[in-house]
Amino acid sequence: MGQTASMVAPRQDEPPYRTGEPAALFIPCYVDQFYPAVGAATARLLQRFGVPVVFPDAQTCCGQPAFNSGYWEEARRVIRHFCNVFEPYRWIVCPSGSCTAMCRVFFAQADPDPRIAAIGRRVFEISEFLYDILGVKDTGAVMPCKATLHIGCHCRRELGVVEQPRRLLQSVQGLEFCELPNAEECCGFGGTFSVKMPDVSLAMGRAKVENIVRSGAEVVISTDVSCLMHFGGILRREPTLQHIRTMHIAEALTAGWKKNGET
Repeated sequence: MGQTASMVAPRQDEPPYRTGEPAALFIPCYVDQFYPAVGAATARLLQRFGVPVVFPDAQTCCGQPAFNSGYWEEARRVIRHFCNVFEPYRWIVCPSGSCTAMCRVFFAQADPDPRIAAIGRRVFEISEFLYDILGVKDTGAVMPCKATLHIGCHCRRELGVVEQPRRLLQSVQGLEFCELPNAEECCGFGGTFSVKMPDVSLAMGRAKVENIVRSGAEVVISTDVSCLMHFGGILRREPTLQHIRTMHIAEALTAGWKKNGET
């Protein structure tokens, strides 16, 4: 995947996935509250490739907002609840690189209990699960447009998940992939960073939007809805840029299914 072993967050993917094993769907707060269609698209992707989907009703947050704000004890309570809910499941799939990184990388930092870290290592970002675990190279999506890809910082730097969404996106029929200038630069959202330092966050977001425009894309796709919400808000407030749409990777990978008779 173009990443060295030392650059990739530890994950528990042995033994390999066996046909018929269920995957527990972890839906982060932003998806649940603002982008529920992303959760539905994630479930459809799993079902399309024969993975039974389980949604544990008792799930809440992964604890990232409290952890990033320095409230580690409060974060630990949320993390332990997460682990109690998801412990029965071998595979946990999430449509967020940021929340997946929280589970895989930072659970172990927040709580010394080996059980906590072990459960965190069973969480996979959706494109990573499709490409690496299931071996999916083409989802059968159809989306005639010019599109670019933004990989959020946690997904890129903590998980090393870059090539998986890129290759899946490039397999979409009709999609013309546009390279994003300065792709590694942060969009400026950064969770609580955007609240504590709004002026800096906005300036970074505007710089990202300038690069999106330079790419020539009509659609900007990302593995994180938090990033999409940030620069999507900037795009919507600029009359000359409102033609550029934002879309989560799960939505892009299910595009055109109904037209092709998929359910």
